Amino acid sequence: MFKEANQRSFRQAAIYQEGRKERSSRRARAMSGRTRFGRKEQEKSWINAEVEALYTLSAAGVRVPRPLAFVDGVLLMELITDAQGHVAPRLGEVVLDAETARDYHQRLIQEVVRMLMAGLIHGDLSEFDILIDAHGPVIIDLPQAVNAAANLSAGMLLVRDVDRLRRCLGRFAPELLETDYGKEMWALYAGGRLRADSVLTGRYEPEHVDVNLVELMGIIDAAREEEMERRERLREDQDDQR
Repeated sequence: MFKEANQRSFRQAAIYQEGRKERSSRRARAMSGRTRFGRKEQEKSWINAEVEALYTLSAAGVRVPRPLAFVDGVLLMELITDAQGHVAPRLGEVVLDAETARDYHQRLIQEVVRMLMAGLIHGDLSEFDILIDAHGPVIIDLPQAVNAAANLSAGMLLVRDVDRLRRCLGRFAPELLETDYGKEMWALYAGGRLRADSVLTGRYEPEHVDVNLVELMGIIDAAREEEMERRERLREDQDDQR
């Protein structure tokens, strides 16, 4: 069951919404305002984005929870379990050996490529958005998924997703910290050369082109928002301790 908007938050919500098409012009106008109806329609937009992303990615063979039905704001989907049948842990909750970390990293890079080929980028991927079931990583939580072709911040969001995977799994396999799959992947995609079976090297040599100021500002804004959110969580923790 989806949480109300005031019970969850998305950093830089406007970044994620860019490129999403609303079928109704009335609904689009309402969402741009701050009325009660507008907020309600905005919430529906987030919910529909996640449901549509799950159906799209599941059909594309990406390891996400398989959606079964969506009725009146309630989404019925596959339960992700570990080898013992218990609810699967998050990637950030498990300790891995170096070989398993390298294997999971390779699999997740392949999943990100499949997502990109299906036209979507997770947008907020981290060790808290990946479950480990009996067969390996499963990607979850997709309300902020963005359109790879229509969102001006898509490249930045993709690179950030992949860099988080690198940092998380690089704790167990330090050689992963030297890789740069995100920029390599995006350069291939932007140039129309990325394929589902593309062999990635983890190396990236930047081309000498003009700086994309829109993307650069998106990176700066996202970093600022993350820092503000981190400080807010720290203040809340301090208040709880008092």
